[in-house]
Amino acid sequence: MNYTIGELSKIMNVSIHTLRYYDNEGLLPFVQRKPNGQRIFTHRDLIFLNIIECLKSTGMPLKEIKQYIEWCIEGMPTVPQRYELFLERKAIVEEQIAQMQKILATINYKCDFYKKAIETGKVDICESERQLLAQKILDGTL
Repeated sequence: MNYTIGELSKIMNVSIHTLRYYDNEGLLPFVQRKPNGQRIFTHRDLIFLNIIECLKSTGMPLKEIKQYIEWCIEGMPTVPQRYELFLERKAIVEEQIAQMQKILATINYKCDFYKKAIETGKVDICESERQLLAQKILDGTL
């Protein structure tokens, strides 16, 4: 199936400007064009765009993403580099998830704290609770 730039933009929630930029920068190397110059996107382009957005969301710079795309074009000889790249990205995402879990734990704690404050009409914490909270922070459990 083929997609117009507008259709792909909506499907992938990426601006038309961004799609044009990616194409001009060589990040979507297989985009075809109609005789009038209009871009025609295929499933292959959609898959590449998904990978680009995935890698970008891990904090990878576009320059490195472009290197990945070039490796894909080169084929089988670059599979080991691509595998290593995704192992690195996996480690980064796992660390991001761990950090977000800590953030969520703190938010959950504060939600419980303020819910209790609403129920009791008091916003205070005793010293033993404060010490327990501090220890959880030090232990990495909050």
